[in-house]
Amino acid sequence: MAIRPRKWLERKAREQVLRQWTALANGVEALGPASLRHLRSEALDLRGNLNRFLTGADRHAVRSRAALDALHLPGGTDWRWRPAFMAGRISPRGLVAPESGGLLCDGAAVWHDCPERALILEQIVTSGATELSPFGIRLEGFGFSGSFLSLSVDLPASVLQGLTRSHILRLETGISAERAACVYARLNIGHGPNIDEITLQLPGFEPGVYSQQVTEFDLAYTQLNEKRLEKIWLDLIFEAPRMNAVEIRELFVSRHLRAEF
Repeated sequence: MAIRPRKWLERKAREQVLRQWTALANGVEALGPASLRHLRSEALDLRGNLNRFLTGADRHAVRSRAALDALHLPGGTDWRWRPAFMAGRISPRGLVAPESGGLLCDGAAVWHDCPERALILEQIVTSGATELSPFGIRLEGFGFSGSFLSLSVDLPASVLQGLTRSHILRLETGISAERAACVYARLNIGHGPNIDEITLQLPGFEPGVYSQQVTEFDLAYTQLNEKRLEKIWLDLIFEAPRMNAVEIRELFVSRHLRAEF
């Protein structure tokens, strides 16, 4: 492959700037007050431009991946959605020793009964060639002594518009775990005073292997009152998370009508 001199020089210039700032960061204690003020101002300007670049790059990646999403969806798909923590950066980027019900971000919470709260949830950036979601979540359980752990994700109200028992909700997941793990997906639909639930086990996960799965919730098996729909949410339930780390690199929900015969 031919080398483009201009591109090569630009890349080398960026590498040189990175080395300079790395050296300055390592020797910041030795800087005098005047140099420190001047360099701090430069660093703030640089950080502002880097943040703008990262924000623009993230948005571009989301648009590009959104176009790819449509390629593998079933015909007749009339709604699709990815949680906010999978589509863009969140702040703060995670939770350490969360209380049960602690919010990862708006519409996403962790539930557990571990007295020591031996958990860490952290947003990660995905980089795999087959991963369409720009971000993911890493969940680490250390000396977890509780009996349950789940990540609850509220689906937006838009999914309820026109929802019927003839619909299938399709959940696409991409998950890897350091150790063998058992994961369940439970769909909850509130209609009037009632809540219908469908719980399905995701196929087993081999240690260290990234697994992409499609799970379908057929609403024909519910007693759904289509005129009183109020809320819908998804629970990802992790069995025996002690001393394990699970990465959720895809969580994508879509809706299509069941084929009628």
